[in-house]
Amino acid sequence: MNSDIAIKVTNLKKYYPEHKAVNGISFEVGKGEIFALLGPNGAGKTTTVEILEGHRDRTSGEVSVLGYDPKLNAPEFRESIGIVLQETNLDPYLKVEEIMTQFAGFYKNPRNISELISITGLDSFRNYRYRKLSGGQKRRLDVAIGLIGDPELLFLDEPTTGFDPSARRDAWDMISELKNLGKTILLTTHYMEEAEVLADRFALMNNGFIGKIGTMDELRNSKNSTIKFDYNGNLDMIPENIREICSITNKKITIQSNMPTQTLSTLTLWALNENIDLQNLSVQAQSLEEIFLESIKESKTP
Repeated sequence: MNSDIAIKVTNLKKYYPEHKAVNGISFEVGKGEIFALLGPNGAGKTTTVEILEGHRDRTSGEVSVLGYDPKLNAPEFRESIGIVLQETNLDPYLKVEEIMTQFAGFYKNPRNISELISITGLDSFRNYRYRKLSGGQKRRLDVAIGLIGDPELLFLDEPTTGFDPSARRDAWDMISELKNLGKTILLTTHYMEEAEVLADRFALMNNGFIGKIGTMDELRNSKNSTIKFDYNGNLDMIPENIREICSITNKKITIQSNMPTQTLSTLTLWALNENIDLQNLSVQAQSLEEIFLESIKESKTP
């Protein structure tokens, strides 16, 4: 396998008697990349991630994680990955540093505990008992535990569920710092804004299939951007090729275009020639959430 590839999945399938959870998906994750696996409940995300982590057998297909086949569950494989689950059950009466020390005992060469506490922003809470931590602080501790073995690859499952907006953004900063440390991260999240902020690439999954995969620019390719402006003049004056793709509501013009640069050029040239002011002109590319919802809708269309 290419030494720059952390995860390589080829035609992965996981079938149950009653349904096909994963139905022939293929994708790669580069080393040092944050890769977001997105999809609604029941899409097959959890099954896919559990196969990658070595916690679930596959029906067929090829899977390589850091050069290992996860189903063999080799000790070297287990030490090369870190897993941050959505929920963890820790002793409520142990202190942060005590919990870290306990988990460090599971590894041959654990990372320095004080260093990890600092990286995850827990310096001020090292002597707090677990039950006294806030939700955000507990999540930071989860990440610190996932990093104890100094893994090359970190699986992050819903890292900010239940966080308030401020705590969520603090967590985003921490996750971005992990990338700066050279970690590869496979992220699953229900928050589209979170994925868009953090991830380098995305896979949109539904009904066991991956419908779309790529960077934001690649996902937006050939997708409509929305151009809006206010117009009080004669509608017949608008160029015909613009009228064909626009909608008009209360003198507000909305245009959906998959070639926004060319459309804007036509609009601007027309406005200059006719001495027209395009009031409140705005251009908005599709958000990840819009692309995600569109992908789900397409996957349901026969």
